[in-house]
Amino acid sequence: MPFTLAELLATPALRLSLAAGAGSSSLGRPISAAHVSELTRPGSWLQGGELLMTVGLLLPMDAPSCRAYVADLRAANACALGLGLGRELPYQVAPEPLVAAAAEAGLPLLTVPEEVPFIAVTKAVFAAQAAEERRALETALEVQRRLTAAAATGGVTGILDAWHRATGLAAGVLDLLGRPLVTAGDAADALVDEAAVVLPTMARHGLRGSAVVDLPGRRASVQPVGAARLRGYAVVAGVPGPLLPVLVSLLSLEMERRHLAGDPERRRRAAVLGRLLAADAGRAAELLAGLGVRTRTLRGVAISTIPPRAAEGAAGSAAETAAGTAAGTAAGAAGAGDLAADLALALPGGLVRVASGGAVVELLAPDDADVAALLARFAPGRPAGVGGAVDPGIAATSLRQASALLPASARAGRPLFADEGVTSRLLWELAPPEVLRGFADTVLAALDDKLADTLRAWLEQNSSLEAAAAQLGVHRHTVRNRLEKIERLTGRSLAVAADRHELWLALRLRDVAVAGAARGERDPERR
Repeated sequence: MPFTLAELLATPALRLSLAAGAGSSSLGRPISAAHVSELTRPGSWLQGGELLMTVGLLLPMDAPSCRAYVADLRAANACALGLGLGRELPYQVAPEPLVAAAAEAGLPLLTVPEEVPFIAVTKAVFAAQAAEERRALETALEVQRRLTAAAATGGVTGILDAWHRATGLAAGVLDLLGRPLVTAGDAADALVDEAAVVLPTMARHGLRGSAVVDLPGRRASVQPVGAARLRGYAVVAGVPGPLLPVLVSLLSLEMERRHLAGDPERRRRAAVLGRLLAADAGRAAELLAGLGVRTRTLRGVAISTIPPRAAEGAAGSAAETAAGTAAGTAAGAAGAGDLAADLALALPGGLVRVASGGAVVELLAPDDADVAALLARFAPGRPAGVGGAVDPGIAATSLRQASALLPASARAGRPLFADEGVTSRLLWELAPPEVLRGFADTVLAALDDKLADTLRAWLEQNSSLEAAAAQLGVHRHTVRNRLEKIERLTGRSLAVAADRHELWLALRLRDVAVAGAARGERDPERR
């Protein structure tokens, strides 16, 4: 514990007395240093927490001067004032104006007897601080020893339990999706739930991200865990201290060890996925049962590891296209293994493999997996296709659907799902971008954003005025009036299925054009 003013007063050799401030809570404040000054305005030379000692040589002992002097010390956040007494010094007892000013301001006033030099007080303060630093170092070494011993035998659970026993602080480890893996301490579950709000931001920074989160009534430190790659997060009650790097280092080593230990199993599951795609329904069910996969449905997911521009082959000349695609494929192959490993860790019940020479990562996800969240977390901006949820025995069908969606996904600038329909995907694959944009502009040119949003909401809500009005936050009569205006401006009847489909298609193609512009696409003839 820090050395306090009360402990200084209790030091027998110094024989200090308290002349004012006996009821002040400042007696429990830590002393940062002991300093001597005869200035009448010493506050600008202080940093806060000091015991300032003086003999009062230049200080006028009238009430206004003493109040101004004490106010200057309070403004500088001084811990206390010490007045030296002696026969050859200005004062043999504490002057009443100074005592009154200190008592009024709540600043502890100590008297230092004649036989105790100021240097003795200074040495006592710094000796106590050195002893405290030594105790803190010894404590840190002991906690580090306990954590290291726990890491050698108890894994992540042992490390967190040892941390909690040694420090009394709650802690938890979360996986890459923010799901708690291990917690320690009564308040740990609530701690990790509340701290999870910063994880999306931290994920973008990888191992370089960390945060201190202000929670109701407490604070928490959130640290990335992992060595070469991000493997999860550590959440610890309180702000970062000298022992936190030790905890994070040991957790990082343990998480890397767990990752490496799971590599043979990941390879086995990847090999089974390959056999599964070539098996009939009965054999596929047997293979899944052998892996312990218990799910009603599986959904195929294909993720391109090639940058979208290279995947589209949208460079200028044929030679440039080939070179760009080859470079993109090489870069993608280098990161495919890491992406597959991350997905396997985040989705223990899934099957993951690297395919097409590293250009694609394939995944079979169980029915309880949030595929959209997985893609947003681990493959943001990458072309991705998601097949339909099917019986595990025909999972190969869903994976083929997912792979077929990759070109359209690259053009759309977002993951595509098999249940979105096929007409728009075929157009996105077959028609040049300028043709698609021209069609959308021709159909929707007369509509402003408000009318376009109304049309979109009405179509998405299956032509329901009430549902569209609720989505837009307007009255259903407003929606009806806008729809009538849309019919007049576009020349299309919303009562005709073909016209409704054409309007819907134009809206979707406009979305594709906006996504392409956000990625910096240009028309081929303008390159």
